[in-house]
Amino acid sequence: MLTLQEIMETVNMVQEENLDIRTITMGISLRDCSDPNPRAARQKIYDKICRLAGSLVKTGENIEREYGLPIVNKRISVTPIAVVAESSLTDNFTGFAMSLDKAAEAVGVNFIGGFSALVHKGFTNADHRLIDSIPEALAETGRVCSSVNVATTKAGINMDAVYKMGQAVKKTAELTSDKDGLGCAKLVVFANVPEDNPFMAGAFHGIGEPECVINVGVSGPGVVKKAVETAGNGDFGVLAETIKKTAFKITRMGELVGRTAARKLGVPFGIVDLSLAPTPAIGDSVAEILESMGLERCGTHGTTAALALLNDAVKKGGAMASSYVGGLSGAFIPVSEDAGMIQAVEAGALTLDKLEAMTCVCSVGLDMIAVPGDTSAETIAAIIADEAAIGMINKKTTAVRIIPAINKKVGDYVEYGGLLGRAPVIPVKPFSSAAFIRRGGRIPAPISSLTN
Repeated sequence: MLTLQEIMETVNMVQEENLDIRTITMGISLRDCSDPNPRAARQKIYDKICRLAGSLVKTGENIEREYGLPIVNKRISVTPIAVVAESSLTDNFTGFAMSLDKAAEAVGVNFIGGFSALVHKGFTNADHRLIDSIPEALAETGRVCSSVNVATTKAGINMDAVYKMGQAVKKTAELTSDKDGLGCAKLVVFANVPEDNPFMAGAFHGIGEPECVINVGVSGPGVVKKAVETAGNGDFGVLAETIKKTAFKITRMGELVGRTAARKLGVPFGIVDLSLAPTPAIGDSVAEILESMGLERCGTHGTTAALALLNDAVKKGGAMASSYVGGLSGAFIPVSEDAGMIQAVEAGALTLDKLEAMTCVCSVGLDMIAVPGDTSAETIAAIIADEAAIGMINKKTTAVRIIPAINKKVGDYVEYGGLLGRAPVIPVKPFSSAAFIRRGGRIPAPISSLTN
């Protein structure tokens, strides 16, 4: 039970510090929707999503009113479509994406994730078909998100998949260039992808998940920033303890909402993802948390250490609050979605290289980063490979969500509004990685993978 003091603390967090439930995400298995007839398979997919998620948005809104707690997004994740559509007799999976989009619109969610493939050790025929369909699928839909896992610590890095995804990202940017490459904001390339992540664009419903489940993503950068400021000049032990206690409170609130939603919808509760997910709003920034620790600007020397402390303390606090922490659970650093990150890039403090270093100790990877439109597919693939290597060697999830801004150069901006925000175009290395990327094959798993 929540005490009166905890309730009042939560009310203050909501009113003064931008605390919210970032998403309740319903995971739905579509494994029973496979059919050789692609039209029949798509109809089964649409019908099942509408049947199971028809009350998701209304339930979320009722919980918002009941607890006075904002639930920003209601979303759906589904079984990777490369698995579901594998038996369908079609060479193009765009129609499946359009069915997902239609179902998402019908039930009122803002995003649906799962136009996905898992290719860390190789491709099936369906994997090839899905990846080839990604650019058109993301250009033709508004709510569909796509993800592809190209590496794991156990399997190594599928460099053929890395190159293929570099090409897919570039083509997606070209097909959505009239919207500043918006399709790329809905496409993420993973290493060590979790199967229960409620956040977009990387959410999908894993093969080991139940028929239907509710996962929750909480968010409270503003709350953590306030706690850090309250800690004053205390040493790093005091700072870590302060963040840990704050994460404990945020996670307890998140699990309460998740279990309530699951009970009302009659499905199991899965996990609470305690990632600190920023927004473009002032005061709701991970970068500002780091600066409140004493850094003049996020990206300067010491930033990686500060982020490591933050990420670890959040995990420790969340793990004490719930036995069902999962998903990504750390700190997100999406440039376009974080006002402090944008300012750091504009000031020259935050570069692609520094962001790559920071991903060694945070939740995901290079996220919502705009690069010049003439960046080659090979360079994009090389950036993906670097992140995948960090994930593989360090046994952690990493990811790349990168936007080649067609017809734009360093210093220009891409503009999306809402949670996706705006991003300054940042430079990439001028030297070619093409010969390296075109080698193909698989980078072997590290010796540290032999843990059995």
